[in-house]
Amino acid sequence: MDNRIDAVYARQSIDKKDSISIESQIDFCKYELKGGSCKEYTDKGYSGKNTDRPRFQELIRDIENGLIKRVVVYKLDRISRSIIDFAGMMEMFQNYNVEFVSSTEKFDTSTPMGRAMLNICIVFAQLERETIQKRVTDAYYSRCQKGFFMSGRAPYGFKTEPIVMNGVKTKQLVADPDKAEQVRLMFEMYAQPDTSFGDIARYFADKEISFKRGELQRTTLSTLLRNPVYAQADLEMYEFFKSQGAAIVNDAADFTGTNGCYLYRGRDVTERKYSNLKDQILVIAPHEGLVSSEIWLACRKRLMSNTSFGSTHKAKHTWLSGKIKCGRCGAALMYTYNAERREKQYFRCRRHMDNKTCEGVGGVLQVPIVEQSIFDEMVKKMSAFQTLTGGKPAKANPKLTALNVELAQVEAEIEKLIDTLTGANRTLIYYANSKIEELDAKKQSLVMAIAEISAEAVSPEKIERISGYLNNWDNIDFEDKRLVVDGLISQVRATSESVQIEWRI
Repeated sequence: MDNRIDAVYARQSIDKKDSISIESQIDFCKYELKGGSCKEYTDKGYSGKNTDRPRFQELIRDIENGLIKRVVVYKLDRISRSIIDFAGMMEMFQNYNVEFVSSTEKFDTSTPMGRAMLNICIVFAQLERETIQKRVTDAYYSRCQKGFFMSGRAPYGFKTEPIVMNGVKTKQLVADPDKAEQVRLMFEMYAQPDTSFGDIARYFADKEISFKRGELQRTTLSTLLRNPVYAQADLEMYEFFKSQGAAIVNDAADFTGTNGCYLYRGRDVTERKYSNLKDQILVIAPHEGLVSSEIWLACRKRLMSNTSFGSTHKAKHTWLSGKIKCGRCGAALMYTYNAERREKQYFRCRRHMDNKTCEGVGGVLQVPIVEQSIFDEMVKKMSAFQTLTGGKPAKANPKLTALNVELAQVEAEIEKLIDTLTGANRTLIYYANSKIEELDAKKQSLVMAIAEISAEAVSPEKIERISGYLNNWDNIDFEDKRLVVDGLISQVRATSESVQIEWRI
């Protein structure tokens, strides 16, 4: 005689109007048993995506102890939404001679057809769950691109207040006055080359300023200083994130030096969003930033060169990386070296390397020789620039800002067209090359217009800082060299016969 008992299992993840309650599930199952006695197992507030549920685990133990002869559920997704978990469960049921019944779907594993139909339905149950997950993910990234605050705790220095954006109720960050001043001080202190995380933490400890977790922690400070939510995002920020490979949602014209940014994890990115910016999603936020882009970038670039955290900058071998282009086609020049003689380092056209659609730079273009040539030109430029400006105070020029925005847009369009040439057919190559020539002519016009009015827009302090770097070039670090090049040069077009520099100032 079989003394084992029937078991009824019911699960409900959350209470919703359109979801069936645990009590109703049990009533359905008891009807299936036609009044027979049973033991009830219920899990409320647990998802069916895995088996980490307390009463379900109790049911499994009772089966293994030989106490259960049949398990009855209202619907198969109440017991599992994973085909892997369900397959293992069915195998265990068979090993212990336990039947499985779904009261509403009329599945009975005592028959081959019942087992086959049950497996088919669990596949669709899993498909439904994955479809829901994709919809949630798509909705998340849609909201990201519109600049919505994606819930969670406000970053230190901010608080939230409700707003309506595009007809949708959401929240906006606003400065928390006292904490915002503390954040500004953290950035200003770390922007100084001789100030460490420890110095900043000790300063706040001495001032008896406490944080949520007590004293200011190194990891907390590191994360805070990397977050673009605090920066007043301008074109320099746009160029920085673009050079790092981030996916920038907004147009360059939106980077006006006022608003902060949200940085979201990219769809296929597995690394932490602040450690590697490649393919991360950057979008202009509706709130005002707390610190200037100059200070934020100084902190960020210092963090990138900090060996304890590791540099995430793509440029490793030459400070001209990202600036130097093929003088014939405009594609990036790639750093390469002779495997047999490593002291020979060269620039080669990316398009020539990829598909030979460009004839290349036309000979040997050695990296050290090009770098020395560019350095000499930067020294000459700054010498002439100091004479030209005579130490005049900087004047804000809206026209210069507008021209720089337009130049960034043209450069972005050229880069997109160049990217389409890899693997393209002849018709597309012809069209893209024609369009690139048209855009390049426009770009040259913009560069000349910018150069004509730049002298009045650069502060004496910036001139002095860049000149100081150039005078000590052999002793400054790699990131400082990149910073100087970013400030002086828009682009370098090079072949083995000539090197042309497009200046920012």
